[in-house]
Amino acid sequence: MGITLVQLQGLCASEGFPKFTAKQMCDWLYKKRVDTIDAMTNLSLAQRARLNEVACIGRHTPVNCQVSRDGTKKYLFMVPSEGTWRATSASKDAPSTADVARHVPTAGIEAVYIPDDDRATLCVSCQVGCKMGCRFCVTGRQGFHGNLSAGDILNQLFSIPEFESLTNVVFMGMGEPMDNLDAVLDACAVLTSDWGLGWSPKRITVSTVGILPGMKRFLDECQCHLAVSLHNPVPQERLAMMPVQKAFPLNQVLALLRQYDWSGQRRLSFEYTMFRGENDDLAHAAKLAEALQGLECRVNLIRFHESDEAPYKTSMPSTIAAFQNYLNRHGVTCTLRASRGQDIDAACGLLAGKNA
Repeated sequence: MGITLVQLQGLCASEGFPKFTAKQMCDWLYKKRVDTIDAMTNLSLAQRARLNEVACIGRHTPVNCQVSRDGTKKYLFMVPSEGTWRATSASKDAPSTADVARHVPTAGIEAVYIPDDDRATLCVSCQVGCKMGCRFCVTGRQGFHGNLSAGDILNQLFSIPEFESLTNVVFMGMGEPMDNLDAVLDACAVLTSDWGLGWSPKRITVSTVGILPGMKRFLDECQCHLAVSLHNPVPQERLAMMPVQKAFPLNQVLALLRQYDWSGQRRLSFEYTMFRGENDDLAHAAKLAEALQGLECRVNLIRFHESDEAPYKTSMPSTIAAFQNYLNRHGVTCTLRASRGQDIDAACGLLAGKNA
């Protein structure tokens, strides 16, 4: 899981398999979605035997599922604890299934399935925890415990019973996608390439707090939508909420984004969580409208989901409405994202693998 066509061609070359075998394996992995190598029946018995010695599919089912009153489902997956096996292995390859079972500690990551009329979105994780340390995010407060492989990311889609109904995927779960960009790009390649699932890039949105080197590479190499976590247009106030502001200031993030064309298929959005008395008055709305002036984008307002671990409160509905109306009147398209799954800690900023 997660290996691209080019990487499979490299595997075939190293094992002495014909080059076309890589395309056959892609078909089995991503179109037919087999969970054993022995199911790849147009590979020879000798090829399958050799693959069983050096590889595994990498599919694993969720160990728990919580269902919200609104139909949202939160799936818990157990993955290898990266800090143990990658630090001690001479190979960058993942451990075998048997090694994981015997030796490798595991950690919990979560994915959220969100049905909504004719849409069904899966919010996937890309890391165990997060390094970014945003003060309002429960995931960030647990610290960083490892990167997921592209296979671990894709497994969140392939191993849930609702896979066939999925219309969209958002990289907005645990972790910062630009901090694990190789795996995220490989996962997006599997989702959008003709040798993979063949989805339109318009079905995928990748989020970031504004890691400039990763953002530039993502924008140059991928056509999926981008969502930037903004949350406060005032530099010092944003820094108090989001440590990333020190390394990659918002003005530099916006300057980079203005270098790209957003009038076509790819969409740019900004995530803005509303904190009572912190960033929700009309003065902040005015500064936000000024910062985004002339940039083809939309702002998604998010109700803050309170927790014992974050020092903020939720904005009043009337305040959110006034903020939204101000932006729309001043030329910035603004919507309010519906809160889903809050009763099972599946809403924005609440994923933490607590049930692991």
